[in-house]
Amino acid sequence: MNYKLFIPGPIAVSDKTLRAMAQPMIGHRSTDFVALYRSLQPDLQALFYTKDPVYLSTSSAWGVMEGALRNVVQKKVLNCMNGAFSDKWNDVALRCGKQAGALRSEWGQPVDPAALRRELATGGYDAVTLIHNETSTGTMSDLPAIMAVLREFPEVISIVDTVSSFSVLPIKKDELGIDILLTGSQKALAMPPGLSIFSASPRALARAALAKDRGYYFDLVEFQKNHENGMTPSTPVIPLIYALQSKLEDIRAEGLEARYARHKRLNETVRAWGRTNGFKLFPAEAYGSLSLNCFANTRNIDLPALNKILKTKHHLVIDGGYGKLKGKTFRISNMGDETDATIAELLKALDSALAETPVATG
Repeated sequence: MNYKLFIPGPIAVSDKTLRAMAQPMIGHRSTDFVALYRSLQPDLQALFYTKDPVYLSTSSAWGVMEGALRNVVQKKVLNCMNGAFSDKWNDVALRCGKQAGALRSEWGQPVDPAALRRELATGGYDAVTLIHNETSTGTMSDLPAIMAVLREFPEVISIVDTVSSFSVLPIKKDELGIDILLTGSQKALAMPPGLSIFSASPRALARAALAKDRGYYFDLVEFQKNHENGMTPSTPVIPLIYALQSKLEDIRAEGLEARYARHKRLNETVRAWGRTNGFKLFPAEAYGSLSLNCFANTRNIDLPALNKILKTKHHLVIDGGYGKLKGKTFRISNMGDETDATIAELLKALDSALAETPVATG
């Protein structure tokens, strides 16, 4: 049965994007691929707000997130932790054999710039990881304020995950001083999963060149070396690169400012629906994500029952909470290709399904 995803990712993919993936295959070491790869750079650099190269990795974002640790952490990494995915980054660092500190905030709270400054002032760290938009709780930290702190510590390399915020609002890599900025294909870019897109500063590349155990697949030096020849280090997922080309056309046609305004407007429409229906945003309103809304299940509704009704009767799916918040929160995405009309259709279906949904038991 066909149904549309309004979960925080993967999200719905347009027919245009899917058709782009069906183009004839080309060799990844051919002049055709070099032309394709290089044609994407201006639009990607505009989206990243950077003069640095933008690399394409055939992996989930976690590949680049782990690889970044292997490339730049020589002394100790500080993991900013305020949700399931940022907490996981600390576990990944430890599994990589890195020394790792934990700057913990309660789930649903943003990363505290003042606490970050206090921890970095100890002098024990040479890298920091941050998830800008913690998808598990719908919490968006104040990236400009955090990067202002990091600029006070030039020896610390910043690794910033913007997987669920990239292209939803402007994230100005060079202006903010972000060393490694990464995203994935399956969230606001509205593509299938499997492609990571990232950019690294000259500082990050210089640090990577000193790492003797950085591996190969996610070696920043290899990415840069191949980039100079219009290629990727390993065989890339060419259909998704065609999809990216198509999506960049869409973004260019809409215009960046219009895209940002659309995401903000749709997010507020869903947030207002939640208020009207007695649901409170899980994070503080000021730190609510612009990509999705994570609502506390204040009415104690049976979320699996709600989703079953949505799926079977309306062919739509939302998320019933992640990790320890399962059943306690629900998340509704507004990112990607959604419009006022598609969000209105979703909210109408939600109203209908809510009327049939019982209170949770147990």
